[in-house]
Amino acid sequence: MMAESLWYFWIYSFLGFALEKIFAAVTRAENQTRKCFLLLPLCPVYGLGMLAVLALPPELRRGGWLICSGAVVTTAVEYAVHWGYERFLGVRFWDYSKVWGNVHGRVCLPFTLIWGVLTAMAVRLFQPGIAAFVETIPAAVTYACLLLFTADTVCSARFLWVTHDVEGLAFL
Repeated sequence: MMAESLWYFWIYSFLGFALEKIFAAVTRAENQTRKCFLLLPLCPVYGLGMLAVLALPPELRRGGWLICSGAVVTTAVEYAVHWGYERFLGVRFWDYSKVWGNVHGRVCLPFTLIWGVLTAMAVRLFQPGIAAFVETIPAAVTYACLLLFTADTVCSARFLWVTHDVEGLAFL
């Protein structure tokens, strides 16, 4: 179960990274550099959000409840991650303070609604295939990836803690 959770975290963090890149390109964002916590192409807030959704009781992962509970849970995760980045690393990766319905610039109503739709799509469309794929991954591959991920996390956290420079992580 732990190995599966790690893979879900990594896969959804990567899918979140890809989504961020596509969103920046489509919206022609002024600054299209990646602003993730890790040097690897991962956005942990997506991985943590999906882990929280997958941990919900089955009755909250059905029908319209999935959209509602997905929106609430992922928004709570987004708020907590943002707070943690600020509190422990002294950085802000995103700021919704100019968006209607924001709470301390950490979360906002429009993205809460988007989270609900995205989580429903992920659970219904992607999760069955991802779960089947994860079951085929050998333990040795998981351990090797965990070692790389841990080293990257420690180095990135140290870099951010010392420099407070989120732009310094943007190489893609």
